[in-house]
Amino acid sequence: MTYDLTQLNTPCYLIDRGLLQRNLDVLDHVQQDTGCEIMLALKGYAAWSTFDQIKQVLCGCAVSSLHEAKLSAEFFGKQTHLCAPAYRTDDMLEYLKIADHIVFNSATQWQRYKPLILQQAHETGRPIACGLRVNPKHSEVKTALYDPCSPGSRLGITVDAFKAIDLDGITGLHFHTLCELNADALERTVQAVKTQFGNVIKGMDWVNFGGGHHITRSDYDVDLLCQLIRDFKQTYNVQVFLEPGEAIALNTGFLVTSVLDIVHNTMDIAILDTSAAAHMPDVLEMPYRPTITGADLPNVKSHTYRLAGPTCLAGDIIGDYSFDAPLHVSDKLIFHDMAHYTMVKNTMFNGINLPDIVLYDPEKNAYQLQRQFTYEDFKSRLS
Repeated sequence: MTYDLTQLNTPCYLIDRGLLQRNLDVLDHVQQDTGCEIMLALKGYAAWSTFDQIKQVLCGCAVSSLHEAKLSAEFFGKQTHLCAPAYRTDDMLEYLKIADHIVFNSATQWQRYKPLILQQAHETGRPIACGLRVNPKHSEVKTALYDPCSPGSRLGITVDAFKAIDLDGITGLHFHTLCELNADALERTVQAVKTQFGNVIKGMDWVNFGGGHHITRSDYDVDLLCQLIRDFKQTYNVQVFLEPGEAIALNTGFLVTSVLDIVHNTMDIAILDTSAAAHMPDVLEMPYRPTITGADLPNVKSHTYRLAGPTCLAGDIIGDYSFDAPLHVSDKLIFHDMAHYTMVKNTMFNGINLPDIVLYDPEKNAYQLQRQFTYEDFKSRLS
């Protein structure tokens, strides 16, 4: 896809509604084929200006905080499923007004809030489906920072601890073990869950397979995913939920940046108006190397540059890339796959402004500036 960069001030996140719809069509196929319900995990993608499009296909939002729950209620208006490591009592009183499902990470949290939930159901006539997060101790994620089943993980109840829990009032189970993985990883995980918790599942109404499913990736085995869901539903007679965040926005957005300066210190270094630390922190945390239009690995093309951000952090470095032609001040570069885990994790570190948010409608060939950030946004975070 070629975009008219003259219409874009930098830095900016550009979300392509056409690419978003392509992902939604894949997810809709999974729902129609299996009868499962797919939720948008706001921890990965929370650009609410596109919820009008997403809610035509998906069944609601998976949330992990009160702010996310309120965003779901205000802009999505369908189901809200809550799962977090622990809850505050003052937040729980607000959750009870919003959530349709609440998943507890421990037996103590469930017992602590069970009376409030029963009282709410009695007073309002709106019961909340309650579940427990299980930890099958089956690791598929290679990066320890993102592995929910690593030794010592605080996430989920292991089978040994689960045996002593009073399940009265619990109608479902939740497991989340994946990160950017294919259906074969889910197949192995499901087998581990069946082995450890199969007898418990037989008494449940629903099971949430969590997130980390890279369903809209080009090489993802959608047929295997559908088969796994159908088989699971048939075996246990339960509803199955999925809550990917990344799969909804995968390869739908870009971060457009401009070159501010070029300096030399053993190599050419291009300083950009976007920051790895502030605007795409997963580049440093994951870590990973984003694709850039027209660029390649260092020294593959004629001109190699280290791309760096404008903050004072010495390690604010995106990576080394090569280009066919020399870079110049004011040149614009396009980073790919920047819709998920960028906007939800970015910061104003160093007082660096956040990128604009722009929506692109391919049917109208129209660019809509959705949000510009200002000094007031920076100031309002502090006091």
